Amino acid sequence: MLEAFTAGRPIAVPPSAREGGCDLEAGYAVEAEIARMRRAAGRRTVGRKIGLANRAVWRALKMKTLVWANMYDDTVHEATGGEATVSLARMRAPRLEPEIVVKLRGAPRPGADAAGVLEAVESYAFAFELVDCPYPEWKFQPGDFMASLGLHAALVVGESRPVRREAIPQLVDQLAAFTVRLSKDGEVAHEGGGKNVLDSPALCLVEFASAVLDQRGAEPLGPGELISTGSLTAAPPVGPGERWSVVASGLDVPTLSLRLTR
Repeated sequence: MLEAFTAGRPIAVPPSAREGGCDLEAGYAVEAEIARMRRAAGRRTVGRKIGLANRAVWRALKMKTLVWANMYDDTVHEATGGEATVSLARMRAPRLEPEIVVKLRGAPRPGADAAGVLEAVESYAFAFELVDCPYPEWKFQPGDFMASLGLHAALVVGESRPVRREAIPQLVDQLAAFTVRLSKDGEVAHEGGGKNVLDSPALCLVEFASAVLDQRGAEPLGPGELISTGSLTAAPPVGPGERWSVVASGLDVPTLSLRLTR
């Protein structure tokens, strides 16, 4: 799985379809071993991506909650002046997800509500996650998702806004109500908003913090971690030469633009 990620090699038969299968627990174990191997090779984990933050997907895949995977110092990039360029080299079938990413000041307290979890957040920003599926026709089971690093290929983080404690009640409301427009080459391609990720990125963080505590062997959340909270719109396939941008209405978050190259 690690070699396929590194070289951009497709995987014809997902692990779940092989002899012995690969359930979600096995997928988490594979992802954790890949993280260990990458750290041993000199890479550093800088945060986690939340995946499959959609209750309809949970029902279809017989899941109880969302999943997550590590992000690394060579997959996470900062935009400059609200713009960035990313190469699609070694990606097999990339898709683009506009997200809200947060930086933690500490681990959320167990049982926190939306306001409580935001007390553990230092800042938030727009981000683009590039996800890449190695399996044919983007078909996979939860264990396959985890074993392929949560389909994580890259994350581009835009300009951040601080979370001030006195403004948290207002931010809770804004994160549940804000909308976004995702544009390709200047034309609106998709619309969405905070409600698309478990009704709010803040509520998605609540679910995530609880799931981490319940997952056997999961590393605890800590200060400085970046958490990408799930796609705010549909995730369109992308190709080199395209320019994408995302803009918000109802939330103070700067526009982010991304140019894709080979």
